[in-house]
Amino acid sequence: MSRRRSPKGKRSDEGQFVYLPYAMIKSPAWRALSGPAVKLWLELHTRFNGGNNGKVFLSMNEAAEILEIGKATVQRALEELQDKGFLVLERRGNWYHRRAHEWRLTTKAMQTRSGKKAATNDWRFWQPQKTKRGSESDPSPSSVVPFENPKTTDGSISEPVRPVSLRSVGSDLEH
Repeated sequence: MSRRRSPKGKRSDEGQFVYLPYAMIKSPAWRALSGPAVKLWLELHTRFNGGNNGKVFLSMNEAAEILEIGKATVQRALEELQDKGFLVLERRGNWYHRRAHEWRLTTKAMQTRSGKKAATNDWRFWQPQKTKRGSESDPSPSSVVPFENPKTTDGSISEPVRPVSLRSVGSDLEH
């Protein structure tokens, strides 16, 4: 059974999809995203229609309800997407005037009055913060306490511990 095609040659049962290039999903920025941030990014893409980038609307209340996560989690995910370069806030919303924030997806081109502006893909420039090795409270050589011999059960100090070499062990076995 063959699939039915629309007049433009597209399959009628296929809808809009999100393009996920390997360069993006293998990037440090994408791999550092939390689960709620990925869900939110995908939800924002469902609201992109090909010509409304920069005017993609989504309120925190609506995102929390649709994605079934808390408002604080939505807020953290939005900040995370902005920090890692996947999302830019174009215009702040206003709760009193019932207006949601307007977002721009950096992975999509933006239509302006003067023409089309290419996708910025800001996520390419994000790098994780380098972590220092060791601890900041790393002791200096002057603060190192020398090794002391443990006390015996009767309270007297035991004999000093001598290092054992393999040569001395082998010579003991020969005698």
